[in-house]
Amino acid sequence: MTKTIVKFVCQNCGNEFSRWQGRCSGCGEWNTITEERVTARKNNRSWITDASTQKPVAITDIKASQEERFSTGIPELDRVLGGGIVHGSLGLLGGEPGIGKSTLLMQVAAFVAKTRGTVLYVSGEESLSQLKLRAERLNVLTPNLEVFAEANLAVIGDHIRNLQPNLVLIDSIQTVYQEDLSSAPGSVGQVREAATYFLKLAKSLDIPIILVGHVTKGGEFAGPKVLEHAVDYVLYFEGENQNTFRIVRGVKNRFGSTNEVGIFDMTDRGLVEVENPSGLLLSERPLNSSGSVVVPCMEGSRPLLVELQALVGKTAFGGIPRRQTTGVDYQRFSIILAVLEKRQGYPLQNQDVFVNVAGGFKLTEPGVDLGIAVAIASSVRNIAVNPQWAVIGEIGLSGEIRAVNHIDLRLRELVKLGFKHAVIPAGNRHVSVEGIGITQAKSISQALTAIFHD
Repeated sequence: MTKTIVKFVCQNCGNEFSRWQGRCSGCGEWNTITEERVTARKNNRSWITDASTQKPVAITDIKASQEERFSTGIPELDRVLGGGIVHGSLGLLGGEPGIGKSTLLMQVAAFVAKTRGTVLYVSGEESLSQLKLRAERLNVLTPNLEVFAEANLAVIGDHIRNLQPNLVLIDSIQTVYQEDLSSAPGSVGQVREAATYFLKLAKSLDIPIILVGHVTKGGEFAGPKVLEHAVDYVLYFEGENQNTFRIVRGVKNRFGSTNEVGIFDMTDRGLVEVENPSGLLLSERPLNSSGSVVVPCMEGSRPLLVELQALVGKTAFGGIPRRQTTGVDYQRFSIILAVLEKRQGYPLQNQDVFVNVAGGFKLTEPGVDLGIAVAIASSVRNIAVNPQWAVIGEIGLSGEIRAVNHIDLRLRELVKLGFKHAVIPAGNRHVSVEGIGITQAKSISQALTAIFHD
């Protein structure tokens, strides 16, 4: 016997309402509530563990044990995960279409299949022949890797229970559907039910499951926020199709830090780890060119050297000056422009200003503020920064340069790449790294004076 229930669900936060309304009272967004028809059945909770077998226990009686992990075969990915994949965990991997999510998972699946045993790769978007073509291209064919083209949630669950694999990959969560729900695959209800189903399955069978999630135009995961809340870790696969660099960034991790990133190079044979990302990022750096400066930034616990470029030119025909950034936060960029105008007297009101991070990287930490300011000043003056110099520092509204963290790691990375001098904040006291000269500056004025020898 079935019963159809009509409910209204917010696509953004997943809140449910008895009737349609224009604005969600939970997240405050407009026009995000859609109608869903749910067909309820008596046996639709058969996959959940019987509640009678579960009893509360005192937290002091629980025997704590460190999570058992196994390697993905890709050290860069293990770094982001905190050391490897944890048994019984549920993960979520997202990224733009064509960025390389399926390629990365195929490489992981093949390694785990060769080293640990059976791995199940479930695809709701590709046929079995397409999966084999990818495996042949990546040269990762192995009999322990079992592929399955299916989208029915119940069928997938039955195969997982029967097969008992060492790892399950679901590509993608938006294509999976539950028959009890009449809504289309990818809807809020379907995604929420599928995520809850795989969460219970992973915990009860102690099998790690990785879900692939689609992203919206804004770069967020499609579907309700409960999808990200339910999983143990969330990884974003970043990069641009025009650039071979790929970055895996952890934004949630119950088993490790979220400050780590993995850096890869996309080749015709799959994703290859970048052993020296700083050297690769600076390999095409132009020497003695104005508007260019090197900044050591921190990506997790790893220092990276990136090139910041700026171009300043007079606005044509007296129009509104253009402001454009690629790879840096536009709000901080605007603040730095205001500081240069107010504190240094740079006439930027009628100048077009463009700032770019070479190599397609996206920098979010404030420690690159001084690099942005120096690159703009270099372009305005048309004077090149010494190619063996680098700058580090956060800029305040008064023009002061504030201290940054991990200054020793940044300076050692500069020494490794052959840099001879660095301008750092005066607040980073007692810094001593052999092989590099240091100039400490309290303000942006002092930093520019040291760099351009005013």
